[in-house]
Amino acid sequence: MILALQIVGGFIGLLIGGELLVRGASAVAVRLGISPLVVGVVIVGFGTSAPELVTCVRAALGGSPGIAVGNIVGSNIANILLILGAAAFLRPFSASRKAVVRDGSIVIATAVAFMAASFMGVIDRTVGAVFVLALIAYLAYTISTDRANPSAEIEDVPAPSEVGLGKAMVHLALGVIIVVVGAEFLVDGAVEVARLFDVSEEVIGLTMVAIGTSLPELATSIMAAIKKHSELALGNVLGSNVYNTIGIGGITALVQPVPVSQTMQYFDIPLMVGISVLLVVVVATGKRVTRWEGALLLMLYGGYIAFQSQVGAITA
Repeated sequence: MILALQIVGGFIGLLIGGELLVRGASAVAVRLGISPLVVGVVIVGFGTSAPELVTCVRAALGGSPGIAVGNIVGSNIANILLILGAAAFLRPFSASRKAVVRDGSIVIATAVAFMAASFMGVIDRTVGAVFVLALIAYLAYTISTDRANPSAEIEDVPAPSEVGLGKAMVHLALGVIIVVVGAEFLVDGAVEVARLFDVSEEVIGLTMVAIGTSLPELATSIMAAIKKHSELALGNVLGSNVYNTIGIGGITALVQPVPVSQTMQYFDIPLMVGISVLLVVVVATGKRVTRWEGALLLMLYGGYIAFQSQVGAITA
């Protein structure tokens, strides 16, 4: 009972903290005059990825690298199949060629880079530093390109313009604190579950922890789709996946080198790359994600979770 409350409390903490981070970050972005696509990729993507960052670093430092790697890979898979699928199923939406060509290609490239690094057996600090530098270059390029060629009016962003900078910073600070506490509860609870049922940490990271840390992305993308802010919803998924692979993967490796198992190297990570390619293909065909395509993505995710559950049952 206590273990269940600990895990549920961690989930709730991550959801609330992520929401506060998104609110604060979006309000700051509005005042800086950044377009909806870049708000989704740079600001909201970063804010909703904060739970994954704290959870991965906490897991790596706590001697649970399987949860850290599983969380990164599982979150990316959940972002595309579960989150984008749910958003499209609720309200089909279109996407600009800019999002497909620039950010979609970068999502694939970073996923491939993460896969290449995983084949080394350990993602070490050198690779981590390269990943972080690549993330900084990506963010600088995205912001500079957007300012040179603005894609939409800033009033399209679903962020309260009346929120002052001071209040936005308070939201950010509270969000960070709550996310850190929530991650602490969630990782500790997940590790105990893995030990109790003799399930591998990687399976726990790919499923339970990944879904929990992806709740902010899920809530944000669904609300953006309902409010017809399609570029924000898509940008949130694209940005989060880039942050997860080279941002969170890089920072985690800088803090603590992370070993990668052969199962992750030859199945889950290549699957993540394939799903990233699927995302770009789905969006590029007609530049629209339809309701049936959203349903297909959701069914694929259901099949993936069912498979991982069977893997967990076999190892138990």
